[in-house]
Amino acid sequence: MNSFDVIVIGGGHAGTEAAAAAARRGARVALVTFDATRIGAMSCNPAIGGIGKGHLVREVDAFDGLIARAADAAAIHYRMLNRSKGVAVQGPRIQADRKLYAAAIQHAIAGEPNITIVEGEADALVCTNGIIAGIDLAGGRRLAAPAVVLATGTFLGGRIFRGEMRAEGGRVHERAATRLGEQLRALGLPLGRLKTGTPPRLDGRTIDWARLDEQASDVEVWTMSPMTRGPRLPQIACGVTRTTSETHDIIRGGLDRSPLFSGEIEGGGPRYCPSIEDKVHRFGDRDGHQVFLEPEGLDDALVYPNGISTSLPDDVQTALIASIPGLEHCRIVEPGYAVEYDYLDPRALGTDLQLRAMPGLFCAGQINGTTGYEEAAGQGLVAGLNAAAVACDLSPVLLDRADSYLGVMIDDLTLQGVTEPYRMLTARAEHRLWLRADNAGTRLSGIADAAGCLSPDRLAHVAHRRDTRATVDSALAVVATSDDMRRRGAIVGADGARRPLRDWLRFPGVGRAHVLDADTAYDDAAVEEAIEDARYAPYLERQAQDVAERRRAASTPLPPALDYRSVPGLSNEMIERLSSARPETLDAASRIRGISPAALSAILLHVKRQAA
Repeated sequence: MNSFDVIVIGGGHAGTEAAAAAARRGARVALVTFDATRIGAMSCNPAIGGIGKGHLVREVDAFDGLIARAADAAAIHYRMLNRSKGVAVQGPRIQADRKLYAAAIQHAIAGEPNITIVEGEADALVCTNGIIAGIDLAGGRRLAAPAVVLATGTFLGGRIFRGEMRAEGGRVHERAATRLGEQLRALGLPLGRLKTGTPPRLDGRTIDWARLDEQASDVEVWTMSPMTRGPRLPQIACGVTRTTSETHDIIRGGLDRSPLFSGEIEGGGPRYCPSIEDKVHRFGDRDGHQVFLEPEGLDDALVYPNGISTSLPDDVQTALIASIPGLEHCRIVEPGYAVEYDYLDPRALGTDLQLRAMPGLFCAGQINGTTGYEEAAGQGLVAGLNAAAVACDLSPVLLDRADSYLGVMIDDLTLQGVTEPYRMLTARAEHRLWLRADNAGTRLSGIADAAGCLSPDRLAHVAHRRDTRATVDSALAVVATSDDMRRRGAIVGADGARRPLRDWLRFPGVGRAHVLDADTAYDDAAVEEAIEDARYAPYLERQAQDVAERRRAASTPLPPALDYRSVPGLSNEMIERLSSARPETLDAASRIRGISPAALSAILLHVKRQAA
C-alpha cells in the first residue's frame, strides 16, 4: 500500500503523537522512521513533565494523546514540583524507565489500526503545483498523501560534536536526515541552526550512593493521566550532588577543546538548560552547581546526571566526573555530546502548524525550534489533528492562548519565532491561574470531543467527571452564615454574612472539611479542582473579562497578503516582523514584539480603507 491520508516523518515524541492524533480522527497514516525499534525513544533525560511542561502533558492527554499514559506506564519516580506554591504553577514530573516508556508508545501505535509503520529514510518531499502530494523514500519507493507532517527532531542535517570528534547524526549511533534537509534548503524555506546537548551516561554500580543526598518519590499517589489504572511500578530515589571548584577548574582548562567555544557550533543552545561549560563560563562566581543523578530503569544500571550536559573531550569528561562528590570512581558508559541541527523558522507556519508556502506540509517538534519531549508531543498532537483535517475534509483544531498552554506555545512560536530552543514555562502564560495542570480535561475535553479524537473510554471518563463535578458544585452552592462555618470548625470572624460555601473557601481558615460532608463520597480530583476554582474565582472572572475584550479585537482579520510596507507610520523593524509573522488577526499582531498601539491603529485604519 503506497497511498495514505497523512504521512508522518519521524517516530519520536512529535511524530508518534501526530500519527496517533491523525489516526484517531480517521485518517490512514504512514509513520516513516529509520528504525521501528527506536519509536518512542527518549533521546535525552529519562523524565516527562515539570513546571510548564507538565501542563502540556496533561493537555495532550485531554485529547487522548499518548505521552501521559506512557509516562505512567514507565514511571519509577513521581515528583510534584513547586508543591510549596499555588496549584497554578505546580508541575507534575515523572522519571521513566526508558525501555518501558518506549514499549508503551510502541504498544499504543501498534494498537491503532489506522497506522502503518514504514521503515526507511524520507529522501524528498513530492509536490504538485506547490502543494504536498507525498514523499519519496531512499531506494525509490513513493508514498502518496495530501498531508505530510515533518517531525524530524534533531535528525534534519544533524551533526554530533564531542571535543575534536565530529559525526553526522541526530542522536549518537544513528544517522542524520541529510538529503531531506538539503531539499528544504533548496526550496528556499527559512531554515537556521540550533544546538542541544546531553550529559555522559554513568554506570550506577560505580556511584557511591551513600555519600549523596536522597530525593525520594512522592508518597502521595497521583498520575499523569486520569485514565491510568493499577498499582505503581517500584519507585526509585534519585541522588543529589554538586560540582566543585576542582570541577570548574577542569572545565575551564578544557574550554579551548570545546566545540561550543571554538566557534564550530553556530546554533544557539537552550538558555534554560545550558551546558556545564556555559554554566561555569557565565556563572564563574558560583562554588558549585547541583547535579541530579536519575536512574534510567528498573533493570538498567545507567544513570543520567541531570545538570552537566557537555561536549567536552572524553578525557576532560572523565576528569570532571571524578571531581564530583560520590562520583570519584564512577565509570562513564557513554560520553556526553552536542548536536547541531536544522530548524524551520516557525513564523512561516500558521496556527495549525501548516507551512503557509507549501499547503499540506505540517511541522512539529524540534524542527520548529523547540526543546523537550513535552513541547514536541504538544506540537505533534496539533499538527496531526490538522493534517487529518486537510486530508479528510474535517474542521481544523485551532487553540487559543487563553485556553491552553498548547495555544500559548503555538502563538509564541508562530508570532515571535525563536533565537534559541523554546522551552515552556508557566511565566509565558498570562492566564496561568486558569491554565492549571489539574483542570486540563475540563478546559479541553469539549474541544477534543468536537474534533472527534476521543475514544469511547475517554468519552465515558469525561462524562463521569462532568457529572461528579456538577455534584460537587451543587454542594458548594449551599449558603452558610459565619456562625454555620464556626460550628463546622472553620476559623472565621462572626460578621453575620451569608455566603455560598464556595465563597467561604477564599478565607484562610476554611478548607475542604468545612464545606463538604465527610460522610458523602466525592471524587477527590473533582473536589480539588472545584476548590481551586473557588479560591481563584475573583481573579478568573477578571481574566475572563480580559479574554472577552481580546477576542472582540480578534474579530478584525488581517488579509494574508497585506503589504505592511504600504501602511503609513510603520518602522522598518515593524514591517519586517509583521511580514515574517503574517498575523491572522489584529489581536495576533498586538502580541508581536515591538508593535506599538499606534502601529495597531494604523494597521486597522489601513485594512478598513482597503475593504471600503
